[in-house]
Formats: sequence, C-alpha cells, structure tokens
Amino acid sequence: MTATSLVTDLRLSGMTCASCAARVERGLNDLEGVRASVNFAVERAHVEHSERVSEADLVRAVEQAGYQAAVIGRGAAVEDAGPDATGPDLRPRLLVSAVLALPVVLVSMIPAWQFPGWQWVLLALTTPIVFWGGYSFHRAAAQAARHRSSTMDTLVSLGTLAAYLWSLYAVVSVAGHTGGGFSGFHEHLYFEVAAVVTVFLLLGRHAEAKAKRSAGSALRELLSLGAKDATVLRDGAPVQIPVAELTVGDVFVVRPGERVATDGVVVEGASALDTAAMTGESVPVDVRPGAAVLGGAVNTYGRVQVRATRVGADTQLARMGQLVTEAQNGKASIQRLADRISAVFVPVVLVIAALTVLGWLLLGGAVSAAFTAAVAVLIVACPCALGLATPTAILVGTGRGAQLGILIKNPQVLETVTGIDTVVLDKTGTVTTGAMSVAEVQAHSGEQRDEVLARAAAVEAASEHPLAAAIVAAARQRDLTVAPVTDFVNEPGVGVAGTVAGVRVRVSRAGTLAGVDLLGSPQPGAPGTEVEVAWDGRVRGTIRVADTVKPSSAQAIAELTAMGLTPMLLSGDSAAVSERVADEVGIDRSNVIAGVLPTGKAEVIAALRAEGKRVAMVGDGVNDSVALATADIGMAMGTGTDAAIEAGDITLVRGDLRTVPRALRLSARTLRTIRVNLFWAFFYNAAAIPLAAVGLLNPMIAGAAMAASSVLVVANSLRLRAFR
Repeated sequence: MTATSLVTDLRLSGMTCASCAARVERGLNDLEGVRASVNFAVERAHVEHSERVSEADLVRAVEQAGYQAAVIGRGAAVEDAGPDATGPDLRPRLLVSAVLALPVVLVSMIPAWQFPGWQWVLLALTTPIVFWGGYSFHRAAAQAARHRSSTMDTLVSLGTLAAYLWSLYAVVSVAGHTGGGFSGFHEHLYFEVAAVVTVFLLLGRHAEAKAKRSAGSALRELLSLGAKDATVLRDGAPVQIPVAELTVGDVFVVRPGERVATDGVVVEGASALDTAAMTGESVPVDVRPGAAVLGGAVNTYGRVQVRATRVGADTQLARMGQLVTEAQNGKASIQRLADRISAVFVPVVLVIAALTVLGWLLLGGAVSAAFTAAVAVLIVACPCALGLATPTAILVGTGRGAQLGILIKNPQVLETVTGIDTVVLDKTGTVTTGAMSVAEVQAHSGEQRDEVLARAAAVEAASEHPLAAAIVAAARQRDLTVAPVTDFVNEPGVGVAGTVAGVRVRVSRAGTLAGVDLLGSPQPGAPGTEVEVAWDGRVRGTIRVADTVKPSSAQAIAELTAMGLTPMLLSGDSAAVSERVADEVGIDRSNVIAGVLPTGKAEVIAALRAEGKRVAMVGDGVNDSVALATADIGMAMGTGTDAAIEAGDITLVRGDLRTVPRALRLSARTLRTIRVNLFWAFFYNAAAIPLAAVGLLNPMIAGAAMAASSVLVVANSLRLRAFR
C-alpha cells in the first residue's frame, strides 16, 4: 500500500455463502487501484484503495454485485451485527415452517394416514413453507440471476422449487383428468422434500448465525472492557465525564470495583488491578505511585488516582481490539484456495445436476428417479461449509488469543508456525526484566540488613544513577524509612556519599573506594554489580544489583524445548553475562550469541535462516525491530517499544515469556482446526455429490446433511475457545 493509499472497512449484508463473498471481492477488486479482502464469516470487507476511489464508489461496487454495504469506523467491532445476521424474521419463519412441515411429512410417509383429498391439504401446507419460509433463498437466487451469477441460494431455490412445482403439476393434472377427484392417483409427490429441505436449511442457517456469533464472543468481551465514564479531578473536586472527553494529562480517580478509564500512571494511592481479561494474568497486579496501568483493568480494593497518558484509539485496549479485528478481516493463503473453488463450484454443480437427469433418462431410468437424484445433487452440494471452514477458525483462534494476551496480527502467520524449529530470544527485557533491581543485601557481622539498605537508599535518593534507583526502590518496597540526606557528594565513576541522621554514609563499588566505574562488568561469580555501604570508617554490608531473570523464563524455555524447538539467546552483553543468564534459564551455552550490536541482530537472524532454520524471534526493544521483521515470525513483547510491536507478527501483551510457547501452540492448533474443517468440507461434497447423483441420497437427507455440515464446521472451530 502506497503512502497515499486509504483503508476502508465495509459491513456487508445479503451474503449467504462463500461464492457470494467471492463475487463481492471480485466486484471490488475490479475497481482500479483497489485491493479488497472479503470475509464471509464476519461479513466484512477490508479495502485498500487509492484516493481516486471514494467510499461511495466502494459501496456502489458492492451493490452492483447484488449485495448491500455500509462504511464502518476504523477499529469497529466485527461482530456488531446481531446473532441473526440473515434477517430479523428468521426465527419465526423457522418455527412456523417446522410446524407446517410436520403433518406434511407424516401424511406423505404413512399411507394409512392418507385421507381423501390429502394431496390438496399438503399443497396448502407446503406453499407457505416454500414461498414464505424460503423467501430469503429465492430472493438471493433471483438477485444473483439478475447479475448473471449463481450462489448457494441458486441451488437451494432450484431444488425446492423443482420439488414443489413438480408436485403441484402432478396434483393439478391428476385432478383435471379425474374431474376433480383423486381415484387412481399414482403420481409421485415431493411436497415433503420441498417442506423438509426448507426447514432444515432455515434451521442450519439459524444455528450457523448463532455459532458465528459465539465465535466472535472473545473479541466482543475484549472490546466491552473499556470504562464508559471517568471521575476526573477538576480544581481538586471530582467531576464525572464520558471517557471520550478524557485528555492526556487528566488525573482521574479509580475506586474499588471500578475499571481504569484509560492508560496512565498512578500518582496517588495503592491497590491491585485485575488485568486477566486483557493479558491473561490470573493474579492481580500490585500498583503504587509511578506504576503504569492499563485502561480496562479492574481496581480490586484501594482508591487510586491516575494521570492519563494515552486516550481513545491510542490506548492498549483499543490497539488490541484493532489488531485482532484486522487479523480476523484477513485471509490465510489456504482460505484463498477455498474461495477460488467456491467461486466456480455452483456452476459446476448445476452442470452435474443436468447431467444426472440426462444420465438417468439415457440409461432407461424413471423420470421421477432422475428428478429425485437431480434435486438431491442441487441441495447436498451447497458450499457453505467450505466458506466457513477457515474464517470461523481464525475468528475463534484470534479471539481466544486476545483473552490470553496473544495478538496474532496476520492470519498468514498461522501457516508459518508449523515450520518453526528455532526460537531466538533477546536477553534484556525479554528473558530478563530489563531493569536493575536489588538481588541481594548482605550485612556484615553485627549489622542489620534493613539498616544497611535504608542508609544506602537515603544517600542514593539524591542520585540519578540506575543503580541508585534500584536501591531506593528496594527500600521502599520493604517499607523502610528513606531519611533525608545532607552534604551529598557524587564522585563520578566511584560512588556517592552523604550525611544521614548525623552519620556520614558512603556507597561505592565493592573492592575499591576510587577509580571504578559503577557500570563496569560484575566480578566473576554471581551476576550483577556489588556496592559497599560504609559509615564511621567501616564497611557495614554489600548490596548486589542486577538485571534479574524473569521468574517465568526458565519454565518457558523448558516448554519450548519440550515442544522440540531450539531456544537461543541473543544479546549485546558480554559472553560471560549472557552465558550466566543462559545457565539460569536452561539454554545450552552453544546456543548463546553474545556481543551483538543492535544493527547486527537482523544479520544473525538472516544467517540462521540461510542455514535452513525456520526462526521465530522474540524481542522488545527498538533495536529488535529489524530482527523481528527479518525472522519468519516476529514475536514482540507488549511491554516493549511501539517500534518492536509494529514490526512483530505476534504481540505478547504480557511480559511473561511463557506466552511464547502458548502463542506457538495456539497458532498451531488454529491451523490444525482450519485444515480439519477444510478436509471435512471437501470430503463432504466429494462423497455426497456422487451418492446423490446415483440415487443413493434422498433429497431430505441431503438437506439435513448440508445444513449439518456448516454447523459442524463452526462447532469444530468453537472448540478453540477451550484452549488453555
């Protein structure tokens, strides 16, 4: 898409099968400078077009194809339509048709119940079923015919009308020959076929619509998490306003049980926020002043004040919804094959039905048998299951991923996952926390660890050094008093000193009091940097500060290894530091690539791919963005930078490395579901059409089988909702 290209999303109506979607897509793509993708399951079109093509031109192209379209806002939910996407009167049509069809079937199938004039009664009962109950099929077939096209409704309409009109002719002709009576009536009637097939198809469409609605429930739940109102402090007084009126910098209050209105930073108060619905994190996250919070999180107990940092479409919740929506609008390559088949499927079936009649007659078969076989072919061949196989699985899989904090940005990623054999992990911020923290406090004989940490924090509070921030944060986490410092002295490359409660305290790099860079490499042994805390001329204890490994990293590496994948560690740090981290999480030292400059990370990925490896890259920083784009699959930690998230194919909302194997398993499961759906959809038509053509499939059974095939495909996709 060029810099001047526009993106428009259309909500479509009137489509009933994959061939409808293919026709709409073809009509849009015939416009110059347009690239459109139509998704039958979510009834949406995602269109990239030049400025020369207006939104009105797009809507007109859809209408010229015989369907309806409306422009929708960027990021709108794909499931805004109600559960009965095929029309608000579908349910009453189904219920009335089913009630009328019951006596038609019973009287037709049980000769003992056939009373004088029963044919006219069946005609009266079947007529409203076919023309009122099946109105949507006939209307769609007529619209397609006006545009010199054919769809699934063409097959349904031809099949049911043929059965009805044949029976009508038989009733009227026999009545005319017998002067209005029915003595000696021997013509075969198909009223029960027309009635039951219509009911089965209505039932199938109703169940399909409900199943499709269920398939999108995960994304609807995600998009419903946003708060509607916010309590903003204006001149110190709380004022309730709609969330849409929030601006960056506003300070708002979040009470226990309320949702955080938008992304921000806590400025006052402490609490624990439940983010399970967005990140999959089951344990509420403790927050204090300075902690970043997500809009949509639920405040569990404390009252906090938050300063808004992102509002509207810029919030993480909105971005998550947009990413998932775009993924559900997209198409995997395997779906495009199904679309091409569906586009020519209906005309081929019409030819097969005609050949079926001709074949039966040429072989000396009865006209009624030839007619029955042709009707069965028309009805059983409807390609609904084929059109639903891929998009429903993507709809459910990406929605479930969003609930688990896994955002799959492109459906084609699913087809790449199965070949991945190597997972390259950036060290800092991915395997480790990426932030310096106190790993250990050791007090010398006769001293208290809390006192060592508190006095060190008091001096370091006046410093802006990364190590100082880690020491101060550790003291506050332990609720230690950080006393004020006077006579503060900062000796660059050495340490800091100051007077705390009348005592001169000095904090410097362990082993020396001069000439050592605090950011230098740690001493051999434990990873990190040690500083000495001294007062009254004597060292009282040591504090070790390090970029600590995330608690979940070792388990994530074990899961990747158990899946048959090779985890590798990629870092710009020294080999010694990188290997210590690798040992801690369970990565073989031979799979550690250290000392890599930011510009060289993409070259490492390219080299691995050149060796024949299929690589997934996991990173979080700006310097990882090129490597993420170079890998077969880029997986960006959602806690990282926007550049990394944009470059990745999959975004992991949580900073938990365990979401990496989870994302790979979900992607593989979704692709497997798509393949199973397509297999059964193809197998169903491949087996059913020949059976129908040779007369081994009753039209009523064919109608039930066709309706059931669509429902079964969607039901199989819904199993992804249970993914753990």
